[in-house]
Amino acid sequence: MEVKEKVEKAMEDVRQFLQADGGDCEIVEVKDNKVSVRLKGACKGCPFSTMTLKMRIEAIIKERVPEIKEVVAVD
Repeated sequence: MEVKEKVEKAMEDVRQFLQADGGDCEIVEVKDNKVSVRLKGACKGCPFSTMTLKMRIEAIIKERVPEIKEVVAVD
């Protein structure tokens, strides 16, 4: 399985968590051991989005896809 496929699989669980609170995110790019995501819905502009990105989204992805070193949000 390719790295991008592993990231997409991990994102399924992340998205369920975010959607429960009215938010969402999508993968924009997986390149050079870095994942770029776009926050959507309630997550976009939320004051806690940075914490959610690092402590939840990045943590889950890095745990399941050790090749990934960083997850960043893009507009």
